[in-house]
Amino acid sequence: MLKSFIIDNMSIDMRLDRWIRDKIGKIPQGLIEKDLRKGNIKLNNKKAKGSTKLRLNDKIDFFKFDYQINPTKEKKKFVPSKKILSKNEGNIIENNLDFIVINKDSGISVQGGTKSRRNLIDIYGKSEIFKDSKPYTVHRLDKDTSGILIIAKNRSSAQLLTSLFRLRKVHKTYLAICYGEVIKNNGQLIDNLVRYDNNKKIVEKAITHFKVLDKNLNCSLLELKPITGRKHQIRKQLYNIGHPIVGDQKYNIEIFSRSMNKNLMLHSYKIKFMINKIKFNYKAPIPAYFEKFINSKKIKFLNT
Repeated sequence: MLKSFIIDNMSIDMRLDRWIRDKIGKIPQGLIEKDLRKGNIKLNNKKAKGSTKLRLNDKIDFFKFDYQINPTKEKKKFVPSKKILSKNEGNIIENNLDFIVINKDSGISVQGGTKSRRNLIDIYGKSEIFKDSKPYTVHRLDKDTSGILIIAKNRSSAQLLTSLFRLRKVHKTYLAICYGEVIKNNGQLIDNLVRYDNNKKIVEKAITHFKVLDKNLNCSLLELKPITGRKHQIRKQLYNIGHPIVGDQKYNIEIFSRSMNKNLMLHSYKIKFMINKIKFNYKAPIPAYFEKFINSKKIKFLNT
């Protein structure tokens, strides 16, 4: 064995072949697949496909290593001001030994990337709450989506919570305001959603239960409970039925573009799960702009 790597929380859910290209260099896809087939690259001591999603603490071994490693450029971390730090600490709903639960603001990324330096992991990493540890992401929430987000305080909690999400033992409830009157008052949205990874088409089944809380001719307020966890799942599914979410710049229909709201009206409202037979239930109050929009459209919302 020539080289070994351990997957950290920044690489969770990344495809194995993509991780190899990002970490090692611009290696042709064909060469990666060949080395995976031959066992020159193994995941947790076993052969694996390039499409395999990585998990926290996975071990990648290279038994043949004649690639040129990319020189690592140290990424500049976002350094929050005291004002930003205080504001985000004020968003904490729960703070215990293993994790925090926050009511995430719209417009901020969970972790840093090529398009955004300002992110919650760097912000909370500077908080006194994490002075003896570091923040771990355990699930995703889109940059423009507000609401409940869980951040683990240690590796073991991160592993446990990540596995609960992966096994669909975490139950999430979202609120969304979409354009138009949704005729059916409740039901299921079932789609085969398409995404592309390195020009490769991937089709994934997506299931979401929905209930109309109130509606009029202009818009509808929905409660949504995703069963699967696909990227942009709720946004794509509502777009597919002709009722895109208000403020969605990506999944939108031309006839609604003139009345585009600057805020995405999608809020992660509730979350519940169980650890060692102990039930955890959390709720995040809706943002002020969400409530203002509801009132302006004369939609009723019982904060339950």
